[in-house]
Amino acid sequence: MRAPLLCCALLTLLPLPNLSTSSGSARPIIGILSQEVSSYDSEPKAESYIAASYVKFVESAGARVVPVMINQTEEEYKELFNSINGLLLPGGGVSIVTSGYARAAKIFYNFAIEANKRGDYFPIWGTCLGFEQLAYLTAQKPILVNTDTTNVSLPLNFTNEASGSRMFKDFPAEVMQMLATEDLTENSHMWSVSVETYNTNDDLRKFYKVLSTNTDGKIEFISTWEAYDYPIYGVQWHPEKNPFEWTRPYYVHTSNAVRATFYFAHFFVNEARKSLHSFESEEAARKLLIYHHSPIYTGDNRAFEQIYYF
Repeated sequence: MRAPLLCCALLTLLPLPNLSTSSGSARPIIGILSQEVSSYDSEPKAESYIAASYVKFVESAGARVVPVMINQTEEEYKELFNSINGLLLPGGGVSIVTSGYARAAKIFYNFAIEANKRGDYFPIWGTCLGFEQLAYLTAQKPILVNTDTTNVSLPLNFTNEASGSRMFKDFPAEVMQMLATEDLTENSHMWSVSVETYNTNDDLRKFYKVLSTNTDGKIEFISTWEAYDYPIYGVQWHPEKNPFEWTRPYYVHTSNAVRATFYFAHFFVNEARKSLHSFESEEAARKLLIYHHSPIYTGDNRAFEQIYYF
């Protein structure tokens, strides 16, 4: 019996994110926004898609997922907003100005701002394209600059604001050290928010706290930020690729890379746990869960291993 007891003792010593909440949802449901399919997509009958890695990202931390479809009415989005506990804006390649993804993101962003102002907690997380979408919505104009940041994994250059931030304050010191010194954050973007743009744009500067930056050798850009007054978070890189995507050689699958992803997923899901939103019933929630859809294996044809089509 000594070996099992020792195993349990060791598990109690592992540093984990602070997941305690005095109120909110113990069964969080997160909406993930879909986006238009590309012209070269293998499913021409589909209108939109979500990469399965984003679903796995939030499921790995104990949340369920409802797909947020594009081209719905504002009333339909409002009903869904009042039912889910958070929204993830995934990466992709559609317009942050004119797409159905952009329209839905703007509606949910405005709902979230209004709700959080009155004490109704609702978090939003943006990854890559989602980060850029948040920047556009906050600045209310195009502000991105072209950077040489595709197909590269980098360490994060943390700012002085990082250690006391909501996102990073409960990360163990060794995880912060790994993120700062190892190439754990995969970048697949050609557009960025430069530090220069941030410093000269009052809307961005007053809204977001910069937690990390990176550089392509010429332009320093923001890689991680969080809003000062709202539970809105953005990463220009891809935490979900480390454990769940395999089609590209520059995706990092080291133990440290996967461990780091764990902390980001748990942070966001824990933020969703603070939301008091809920469906009318468990039956109503189950009707919309992504479990009704099956992901398609795409092999090495796409940057995504599996894709949900709608």
